[in-house]
Amino acid sequence: VQLQASGGGLVQTGGSLRLSCVYSGRRFRVNAIGWHRQAPGKQREYVVGISGGTTTYGDSIKGQGRFTISRDNARNTVYLQMNSLKPEDTAVYYCNLRSGWESYWGQGTLVTVSS
Repeated sequence: VQLQASGGGLVQTGGSLRLSCVYSGRRFRVNAIGWHRQAPGKQREYVVGISGGTTTYGDSIKGQGRFTISRDNARNTVYLQMNSLKPEDTAVYYCNLRSGWESYWGQGTLVTVSS
């Protein structure tokens, strides 16, 4: 399974970005798919994901209503819409797909939010 993330960039505080992650491969079932991020000098953290039709949010964004995950099954693509971005959202964002016991990662896309 391969994942290709895109859509990162430089944005001002309060701006928006939409990340995309296209996944491909042969004969795999998507049990869960979502996004993680890693800020400079910090550990990678869970942002948001979909599993079994249920969306779950990481503690750092839970309850804020700023990030929305969506999935286009026909295009094998998962999106992360990020609104009202803050400097603390600056990080490399990684898409992750779980299929059975396997976990796959994309290469990451950098999001930089300027103050």
